[in-house]
Amino acid sequence: MSTFIDTFIAPPCHEEITILYQDEHLLLIDKPAGLLSLSGKNPQNLDSVHHRLVARFPGCTLVHRLDFGTSGVMVVARNKAINAALCRQFSERRVSKVYTALLCGHLPEDEGTIEAAIAKDPARFPRMAICNLQGKPARSRYQVEARFSRQQAQGRALPLTRVTLIPETGRTHQLRIHCQLLGFPILGCDLYGGKLLPGTEETSRLMLHASELHFTHPVSEMPFVIRSVSSF
Repeated sequence: MSTFIDTFIAPPCHEEITILYQDEHLLLIDKPAGLLSLSGKNPQNLDSVHHRLVARFPGCTLVHRLDFGTSGVMVVARNKAINAALCRQFSERRVSKVYTALLCGHLPEDEGTIEAAIAKDPARFPRMAICNLQGKPARSRYQVEARFSRQQAQGRALPLTRVTLIPETGRTHQLRIHCQLLGFPILGCDLYGGKLLPGTEETSRLMLHASELHFTHPVSEMPFVIRSVSSF
């Protein structure tokens, strides 16, 4: 069996975590891009959402994660019982997530659905792969918000599409690999083609933002919707 060694060292993240809402049971935060959700095994990867928050809110635990390069909304439990209740909502697919992204190129369709199974790709760790035989079912919906071009260095115009993405399942790298499958990778995505087109190499981050989270408060049982506007 092959053993994969993660040699990634996260560069310093100087942006702060924004607290969008808090009570005695949970936190809703806005994670900056370029910050790990959980600390890595390498001591140089100690800084993370959890590492920062547990210093202020002892006993807090992450219910879910966002990729290192992804910014946006996360829910954090303040005790084990709340963590278990929220994890059940995620596992039972009673939590809805909405993302905003910039895609490379002008996506022709205004809306659509991507349905393609996703599996680990042992030959290209940490990448995932589309695999209908061994992959887990994955489904994402998209809706175009705007098509435009951004002027780059040397007068180049980079065509981009701003989209709303709704993952109906929660596979690793799902939105990134599904957008690549469409032929319009997420700008700044170094794993799935978002830094290959001329002009995209100037992008400093992954243009993917968790903009909405819909769930039920585990104590009050009130429906919660938390939103965060992307910076792009």
